[in-house]
Amino acid sequence: MRAVVLKRFAPSLFVILWSTGFIGVKYGIPYAPPFYFIAIRMAIAALLLFIAIAFLRKSQPITRPIIWPSTMIGLTLHGAYLGGCFFAVSRGMPAGVAALIVSLQPVLVSLFAARYLDEPLNARAIFGLILGLVGLFVVVIPRVNASGTTQISLIAIAASVIGLFGGTAGTILQKKYGGAIPTLAGTSIQYAATAGVLLILALIFEQPHIQWTPKFIGALTWLVLALSFGAILLLFFLLSQGSAASVSSLYYLVPAATAIEAYFFFDEHISPVSLLGTLITVVGVWLVVRKQKETPATS
Repeated sequence: MRAVVLKRFAPSLFVILWSTGFIGVKYGIPYAPPFYFIAIRMAIAALLLFIAIAFLRKSQPITRPIIWPSTMIGLTLHGAYLGGCFFAVSRGMPAGVAALIVSLQPVLVSLFAARYLDEPLNARAIFGLILGLVGLFVVVIPRVNASGTTQISLIAIAASVIGLFGGTAGTILQKKYGGAIPTLAGTSIQYAATAGVLLILALIFEQPHIQWTPKFIGALTWLVLALSFGAILLLFFLLSQGSAASVSSLYYLVPAATAIEAYFFFDEHISPVSLLGTLITVVGVWLVVRKQKETPATS
């Protein structure tokens, strides 16, 4: 019964939790540089998971065969994706532009999944991906134009593209190898590897410092608990149940969800155009997810 309930509500809960990550970043990033911020978050999450594993050693063993694939998943899904996005925004890229670039992930995941995971796309799913992409542009473009930013550095663009391909690669790798890896053990390795690499990058490119304000502590706590535990574990559950393409299509909904949350947290305006784009995106995602229900993918 619990599994049925989780499967039904997991997609919606994932979108809500994942979208709050952008809210948490907006609260926390003024008090810590991006790489150092992520490294601290990953280190805390890894430590908490290692403690949990100590009590579940028999069911969640950390063995040599899972170290390499878990490390690669971590460096792509967490390191490249988060690091690229945070770095791009820190270099002046409007959050709307960064969201637009990384939200192209469902298209790339679908293409790579068809090639490497034997997940063919039918005409309805392809139309759903295109429709979701159109809705995404309708939601994000007005927010980008409203930023008033006309010049974006090449390094910021490169960082966001790295984030896009990192998230894509991490999703494909998790779908391909994650099923054979104990969830907590694999995730702890992902976080530890990501923390180590980003700490090195922070020492090279940043001046690591943290202002331990209530806002930063609150943002860090939320990002660790709601994102590094809640959203990521939901993502892995969804990938274990469905195709990479259908799960990845949920990312189309994230900018719209973030816009709604920003309205309540930061009093940011939501235009009728954004609501229309959200509706278009929801229909597109439904078409992609519906494909998974009717023709389960093999992997």
